[in-house]
Amino acid sequence: MPSQGHTFDPWYSSYATRTLGLTVSEVRALFAVASRPEVVSLAGGSPFVEALPEDLIRQAFERMMRDHGPEALQYGGGQGIPQLREKILELVAIEGITDVSPDDIVTTTGSQHALDLVTKLFINPGDVVLAESPSYVGALGTFKSYEADIVHLEMDDEGLDPRALEQSIRELRAAGKTIKFLYTIPNFNNPTGVTMSAERRREILEICVRERVLVLEDNPYGLLYFDKPAPDAIRSMDADNVIYLGSFSKILSPGVRVGFVIAPHAVREKLILAVESSILSPSTFNQWLVTEYLNQADWRAQIDTYRGIYAERRDTMLAALSEHLPQLSWTVPNGGFFTWVSLPESLDSKQMLPRATKELVAYTPGTGFYADGRGHQELRLSFCLPTPDRIKLGVRRLANVINDEMELIETFGGMGSRTSDRKHYEQAPADLA
Repeated sequence: MPSQGHTFDPWYSSYATRTLGLTVSEVRALFAVASRPEVVSLAGGSPFVEALPEDLIRQAFERMMRDHGPEALQYGGGQGIPQLREKILELVAIEGITDVSPDDIVTTTGSQHALDLVTKLFINPGDVVLAESPSYVGALGTFKSYEADIVHLEMDDEGLDPRALEQSIRELRAAGKTIKFLYTIPNFNNPTGVTMSAERRREILEICVRERVLVLEDNPYGLLYFDKPAPDAIRSMDADNVIYLGSFSKILSPGVRVGFVIAPHAVREKLILAVESSILSPSTFNQWLVTEYLNQADWRAQIDTYRGIYAERRDTMLAALSEHLPQLSWTVPNGGFFTWVSLPESLDSKQMLPRATKELVAYTPGTGFYADGRGHQELRLSFCLPTPDRIKLGVRRLANVINDEMELIETFGGMGSRTSDRKHYEQAPADLA
């Protein structure tokens, strides 16, 4: 019998305890507001798929149905089709990963699926996941859903701080904690845009190998560099202690929902079993579509096109920030989709958001990228989807909001976004609450 003690959800008492970790993503909560055409969204990380010529996908689809129709419409194996895994070798070789075979790869339904699978395999309630500070909101949500204890590690302009990693490992083990893996986005980090230096990658890996901590390397943005390529992947230095996650969402389309994992042999075998137990197999149809695209399209040139578009938009955003908000500081990414903005201590990015959306601009509050309540003085701006003109308009609107907040603080002595905008916050759409 369902419980009658909870009027909103009569099944509340029947859920597994791990569902307490399922909370609304602050990024997803923005979609309803940010998708309104009058709002300039600097919030989401959606790629500019309009730059992908329709005929490339159409030709891939037609060839797939002509040559592999029955296979594409049928069930597949849990590891994914070998033809796509062969093509993935070409992709990861650009990142320096050459000591890999198709048998080392497991295809997934996007890299978010891969994150879930790896977390399911390794995390018991209370186990520690080490993560950059800040870190990808989707990963944090996955780790929380499996009741992991997320411990953030400080970053600087070169990425994750090795000393912070060593100190955290030492302190956590002294406290009797079990550390399962380090999660890192070393290339054009989401949300900061920072890239881990080659020296840091070696240091981080050496520490993790010495301390028996697995490295989970998430690399959705690595090929989308602007001025120069990022250093080779951490996985290129070690096949036994690194699990590598890749995706076609940013270099092709998120709609195809195709990602992949490169894992040590024993881990790979368990990943395949986990795929089969949860979804039977990743979409054979979508895998064949991506395979045919890679077979016949000049996908390297298409990635170059994306690079040029995003580089122009990055430059536009940084110039607009310099013009309208010179009193703030921000990161200067060499690739990817995001810059990370630091606000004065008196401002609160989360409480300021409803007013910003009222002024028809959206961003992502920094609080979504921490598991420990931090991030109120930070926000993420995305330059991937809006046109340069929209970016200029959005930053100008954001500057109006921030400057008005600062004027309130100066006038009323401390009454900024933390208190003065309570009315706006309470009247904001439910998606933002």
